[in-house]
Amino acid sequence: MAGIVDGVEVQIAEEERGYRYFRNAVERHWDPFDIELERDRENLVEYSEENEDLMEYTDMLRKSLAMFGAGEEAVTEDLAPFAIAFDGIEDQMFITTQMYEEAKHTEFFDRYWKEVVHPVEEELGMEKSSPRDPEFYSPGYEELFDREEEALNRLLTDDTPENRVIAHAHYHLTVEGILAQTGYWGLTRTFEEDGDDDIAHLPGLVEGIAKIRSDEGRHVGFGMSKIKHGLEEDGVDEDVLNETLAELVPLVNQTTNYIYEDVDDPGELPGPNPGDLASYALEKHQDRMGQITDDAASVPDIQELTALD
Repeated sequence: MAGIVDGVEVQIAEEERGYRYFRNAVERHWDPFDIELERDRENLVEYSEENEDLMEYTDMLRKSLAMFGAGEEAVTEDLAPFAIAFDGIEDQMFITTQMYEEAKHTEFFDRYWKEVVHPVEEELGMEKSSPRDPEFYSPGYEELFDREEEALNRLLTDDTPENRVIAHAHYHLTVEGILAQTGYWGLTRTFEEDGDDDIAHLPGLVEGIAKIRSDEGRHVGFGMSKIKHGLEEDGVDEDVLNETLAELVPLVNQTTNYIYEDVDDPGELPGPNPGDLASYALEKHQDRMGQITDDAASVPDIQELTALD
């Protein structure tokens, strides 16, 4: 799609959502290696030495970090079919920034494991763990990402408006818009410096998550706009979206609950409990479904989408 400036056709339509998101991504560029992690290491060691009875919290943190790292890796690998399917230079420009950002998110969690988790394990006399250890992943988590990969790859052989809606519902609306945003909210509320003093504060992790959430606000908004277009302009039946989410949301709940699987009383731990996470996920789901399916509603503007709360 070409733009028009002063009656003359130009290459890029600057009013297109894809281009506006591309520009926002360029302006908000960040480097995972600019985030300081030394205090995270020091705080985790000090906290663990003083609270030996709360080693289960270390296990919960590693489980969360492993799932986020693998999730970011998966969405980096799975995004390519969108780049092939999209029409228009503006959407293509946006998707290049998303692929780049997903790769940065993968790098951040990999760096965190190497520079925080491993040194802390060594300091505490623990065996070094691998973020690829199968014990960190629930069956619901694995099924969710298997389905996401299948939905995107379908676009390579059967690119229809209905399948595009299904793919966006898997990737942007569920994996990024519900699961990731809920998990990032939970980690932020647990480990931020203004949070509970009964748990180690992890400023490097919180800063990294803030950067990632800002990126993913754009990603989610883009996917929401594409789903809304599919329903309103391409004639895709709303039941397609509802049925897809009805299958996926239970997998999100299984995944968040898995973090607390080995905890006797999650309500006694600092930070949000499983009920808080479930409520937050439901709220995000309902808000976004209303913005997509209500003809009078619109996808939030970019400032709201990239805000952290």
